[in-house]
Amino acid sequence: MSGLGIPAALRRIASAAWVTGVFVFLFAPLVVVVGASFDGGERTFLNFPPRELSLRWYGRISPELFQALGLSVVLGITTAAVACCLGVPAALGLVRARFRGKALVAAAFRAPLQIPAVVIGVSFLKLYYVVGDLIGVYVVGTLPGLIIAHSFLATPYVIGSVSAVLQRFNTRLEEAALSLGASRWRTFRRVTLPVIMPGVYAGAMYAFLVSFGDVPVALFLGAGGMQPFAAKIFHLMEFDFDPTLLAISTFIILGSLVAIYLLQRAVGLEELSRSGGGG
Repeated sequence: MSGLGIPAALRRIASAAWVTGVFVFLFAPLVVVVGASFDGGERTFLNFPPRELSLRWYGRISPELFQALGLSVVLGITTAAVACCLGVPAALGLVRARFRGKALVAAAFRAPLQIPAVVIGVSFLKLYYVVGDLIGVYVVGTLPGLIIAHSFLATPYVIGSVSAVLQRFNTRLEEAALSLGASRWRTFRRVTLPVIMPGVYAGAMYAFLVSFGDVPVALFLGAGGMQPFAAKIFHLMEFDFDPTLLAISTFIILGSLVAIYLLQRAVGLEELSRSGGGG
């Protein structure tokens, strides 16, 4: 018996019940979406659990939804790559450099996290039209325009995750490499980068998710065939319920679980907690 007088068996039961409750709370909405997508009921109302199993709504998914989904995947991957290219050097500078106004620069990098996404969408829309009037190139409704805006949203997540790893980095590893004749670039590529890669992976994942799930900015900057998946769903649900959304959402749920599993196998969540550069 513990100091509180609670039997060990009862504590184990309470812990198991708590963990089970957390998992039910997290996954119940997903189970409902997946289960309801297999119901062959009427368009205006689907049952969970499904009364009759059917793939009816899977066969009716609009090609436009697949096109929007493909656009969001490409947009998310590109945004993650751009955010990493910007965020990793920024994190190195913020953690290791010493200069006046460093706190102000750090606050500026965090600004996208403080500004509402709607304001960011309006700001980029106005900026694109101002730039377009000056140089004659309008990027509203184009993939580059969406990438620029989403990179603005996502880069702070990369900076935060990489900075957290760099704070625990053992700089003696770099000093040893430099003393053995390695150049600074080779030291970064062979010593620093492998150690901070878990933070880079985590930041890239956050960047992808921010881009993929963004609605406000996409509503302002997406148009025509360049409308990301989240904004497309918003428009489809604005006036009517479309059961095919449950079907394609099931594809996304399963794809996300597979992607998380592969990331777990490639990186491992425990690596992120241990990546301190040797202590």
